[in-house]
Amino acid sequence: MNLPLAIGLFLLILFSVGIIGLKMFKIPDILLFILLGIGLSPFFGDEQVIKIAGEIGLVLLFFLLGMKFSIGRLAANSKKVWKAGLLDVFLGILVTMGISIMFGLSWVDSLLVGGIVYATSSSITAKLIEDKNRSDHNESEFILLVLIFEDLIAPILLTVLIGLQGEGFTAMDFVMIFIKIVLLASVAIFFSKVFFKKIEHLLESIKHDDSFIVLVVGIALTYGGIAITLGLSEVIGAFLAGMMMSDVGMKEKITRLALPVRNIFLPFFFLNFGMHIELTPDIPFLGLLIVLIFWSLIHKIAVGYFGGRWYGLTKREAMKAGLSLTQRGEFSVIMAGIATGSLKIFAGIYILLIALIGTLLFQVAPKLNTFIFSKFRGGRGA
Repeated sequence: MNLPLAIGLFLLILFSVGIIGLKMFKIPDILLFILLGIGLSPFFGDEQVIKIAGEIGLVLLFFLLGMKFSIGRLAANSKKVWKAGLLDVFLGILVTMGISIMFGLSWVDSLLVGGIVYATSSSITAKLIEDKNRSDHNESEFILLVLIFEDLIAPILLTVLIGLQGEGFTAMDFVMIFIKIVLLASVAIFFSKVFFKKIEHLLESIKHDDSFIVLVVGIALTYGGIAITLGLSEVIGAFLAGMMMSDVGMKEKITRLALPVRNIFLPFFFLNFGMHIELTPDIPFLGLLIVLIFWSLIHKIAVGYFGGRWYGLTKREAMKAGLSLTQRGEFSVIMAGIATGSLKIFAGIYILLIALIGTLLFQVAPKLNTFIFSKFRGGRGA
């Protein structure tokens, strides 16, 4: 099949699945794209076109999110989210590791399971916040800051896990990762406060040119690619690239141009995600799987509620944040890629189930939150 025909057919299939799911079954298109990927996986190998298209969509998703955060705003709010971030690390990684050891896994495999359970799906959560028009809700800013905290921790944990798998790991690796993150952030701050301020008149003069979108997408992809080159996540690079341009005068113009491009490519990320989930009729570590499904929900609800209260949210807002953080996704898939044998199958089944449960829980979070506080009258004065 030639490339234009393949891409065209995939786009038509994605459109059809999304419309059918939303109009007929009221199912989020994200879930349908993941399930479609699982269904198509036996017929396709490692499709680089789908993978690359998905990466572009993911980068633009976080670039546009970064556009909503100025450097000053992020610095101010990060001071309020660090407690929630540390609670997330403790519950998600360390407690999960202890549970896995109790089920007979080695400490290395248990740490790997902790990594898989730890991070909320940034892409699924961010897309759902936008789709459900919750960007302006008080808890959404807290949720996004927790995601960014996780996106900083997850690459460090991934490096540790790779080292423990036999590729070598030293304390210097920790130092180098920290230096890379600081360097990437420092360059972003320089471009935001100095470079783009000086060339803003030039950007204004070309903002109506057809080539302006090429510049915008090029900046997002380049900085995301630099992050990957440094051994970090493209999500961090893309988010910082968006922050670079968050203070420029044509911010709304950039958003309007980049949004349609993101909408074309992002479904491929979820399709590719589904294509890499490995299923089997024999479920390994079934007891651990059941326990971790429940623990995954408890863990994120606790982080959202207690972390949200520390952040300054009301009880209702904090609970809604916790109910909205339970889905896992891209980082869990990356972590699972290190696993082998039955642990890899276990990881794929876990990721699919918690992505489904978490995404559906996000949908009902506002109503469920109202029910909880009306039932137990815990929201009085919240």
